[in-house]
Amino acid sequence: MPSPQNLSVSVFFPAYNDEKTIAGLVKDTLAVLPTVADDYEVIVVNDGSTDETGAVLDKLAEDLPHLRIIHHNGNKGYGAALRTGFANAGKDLIFYTDGDGQYDAREMTILFPLMGDGIAVVNGYKIKRSDRRRRKVIGAVYNRLARLMFRIPIRDVDCDFRLIRRRAIEQVELVSASGMICVEMIRKLHASGCAFAEVPVHHYPRTFGESQFFTISSIARTAFDFFHLWLKIVARRPFAPDSPRRWKLIVKSAAAAD
Repeated sequence: MPSPQNLSVSVFFPAYNDEKTIAGLVKDTLAVLPTVADDYEVIVVNDGSTDETGAVLDKLAEDLPHLRIIHHNGNKGYGAALRTGFANAGKDLIFYTDGDGQYDAREMTILFPLMGDGIAVVNGYKIKRSDRRRRKVIGAVYNRLARLMFRIPIRDVDCDFRLIRRRAIEQVELVSASGMICVEMIRKLHASGCAFAEVPVHHYPRTFGESQFFTISSIARTAFDFFHLWLKIVARRPFAPDSPRRWKLIVKSAAAAD
C-alpha cells in the first residue's frame, strides 16, 4: 500500500434520521483520516431526514473545512444515497459506512493495509452481529441467499464497511435505490473482474433510532427487489463460460482485528 502521503481518500456516510450519531462519526473520522492520507474529504448524504440531522450537519460544516454536506430533497432510499456519495467522491479511494453508529469509523484504518496492488475492494465482515435475534436470523438468510443466487465472493454483503477504488466503482452502473444496491454493487464489481479482500470488523448495538428495514412491508419490498434484481443481472446475464474471472479473496484473521 502507498504511504499516507500518496493516498487520497473520500469518506462518505449515508444518513437518515441519525441526529444522535452522525456528529460523532464525522469527528471520529476526521480524527483518524490524517493517519492514513494527507488528501482527504468527508461527505455526508442527508437522505431527507425528518429529525434534526440536517441542522446538525450544517452546523458541523461551518467549523470543519474537510466536511461537505449533500441534502436530498426528501427520502430517496439507501441506494440513492450511496449513488450520490459515489458520484460526489473525488479522491482515489472511497470508504463508506452507515450513519447510525453500528460501526466504528476509526476501524477504517485496518482496511488500508489490504488495499494492495490488484485489490479493488476491501470489505469488512462482522465479527459478531450485535442485533436482536430476529434481525440476526433474517440477516443470515438474506446473506446466504445473496451469496448463492448472485455468486458473490465475499462472506458478508450486508456489512456496509467498505473501501473501494474509485476507478473500480466508476466502471459499473448502479441503479438500485433501495438497500439492494449492496448486492448489485458487489455482483457487478465481481463480474467486471475486481479482486476483493476481507477483514473482520466490530459491530455494535444500535443505541438510537430504529432500523427501517425490519418491518413486514420493508421485508416484502426487499424480497421483491431481490428477485427482480436476480432476474435482471443474473438470470438474463450470466457469466460467459469462457470469460476470465479474475477475482481473488484475501482474508485477515479475526485475531488481528482485536
